[in-house]
Amino acid sequence: MNPRPRGRRLRAAGPRLTAALAAAALVLAGCGSPPEDGAAEQAPAGEGFPVTIESALGTAEITERPERIVTLGQGSAETVIALGEIPVGVEEYAWGSDDTGYLPWVHEAVTEAGGELPEQFTGGEDVDIAAILELEPDVILAPWSGITQEQFDLLSEIAPTVAYPDLAWSTDWDQQIRTIGQAMGLPDEAEGLITDIEAQFAEVAEAHPEYADVTFSYIYTNGPGTLGVFLPDEQRVAMVSGLGLTVDPVVETFPETEGTDSALIGLENADQLSGSDLVFTFYTDAQTREEIEAQPLYGAIPAVERGSLVAGDDNSFVTASSMINPLTVPWVIDRYLPLIDEAIAQVDG
Repeated sequence: MNPRPRGRRLRAAGPRLTAALAAAALVLAGCGSPPEDGAAEQAPAGEGFPVTIESALGTAEITERPERIVTLGQGSAETVIALGEIPVGVEEYAWGSDDTGYLPWVHEAVTEAGGELPEQFTGGEDVDIAAILELEPDVILAPWSGITQEQFDLLSEIAPTVAYPDLAWSTDWDQQIRTIGQAMGLPDEAEGLITDIEAQFAEVAEAHPEYADVTFSYIYTNGPGTLGVFLPDEQRVAMVSGLGLTVDPVVETFPETEGTDSALIGLENADQLSGSDLVFTFYTDAQTREEIEAQPLYGAIPAVERGSLVAGDDNSFVTASSMINPLTVPWVIDRYLPLIDEAIAQVDG
């Protein structure tokens, strides 16, 4: 039998991922100066291990630093890459991918680093367990996902599996990064990534002090006649508030629909969003947008009526702006700011 191929470790370009370089290249967070052959110095494979990570679905016992990493859900692959490893396999996300078949920020980061793109496999309700088994992972990371207990149990037979700490799809972005850093034996480097992200947000907020006076809500629909609002800790909302805008106080009054980081308030309560200067949302396609905005109650929301609506029409952008991680934040900021400024101009007008 051939020996297992080693993990596809990235070459370091500098001490950590910075706002200026994150959109174009990968560096290893918190590492020292690279040795002569260009490979980043990293902790020995056994240092800091074993690691035990508890989750809502069970315990992962990681005995040594993983090199063959598989990710499920969203956002974990990006953090793994930013910490210096390319996953051997990732859950596919066709809706947000570009013509390469990959999420563009992932494709850009891996190709800029001269690495090999991960294998992609079906996830969601029909996780391709056989495909993951063939990848021979050392660890399976799914801290921001919707995997079920049955899936977790099957995956844990293949490799230590890290699920979400509480409820599916409700892990805070910084918690996700810390969990992955712990699993990889790189907790300090993970903290460095969090610091970088916070610094990028702070830079935008400081450059746009006027944003602090702008209130917003982030809404969604499940089709005509429905209306939901994402709550402040949900990653879409946290992305916008991180840029300096203020969540409409009314959002805090909506009760959470269990396990969703959101509240289904019903279209009949659309008038409760009258205090939102801006409304953020997304649509699955142009026809759906036309149907939703044609509803009188929806169209009467002041922000919608006056055109201070921020609704990306690119699936990749919608996906990237829905999650906070080291690769999406710099990719999103440059694309978000013109949309936000245009919507604010409608309020001021």
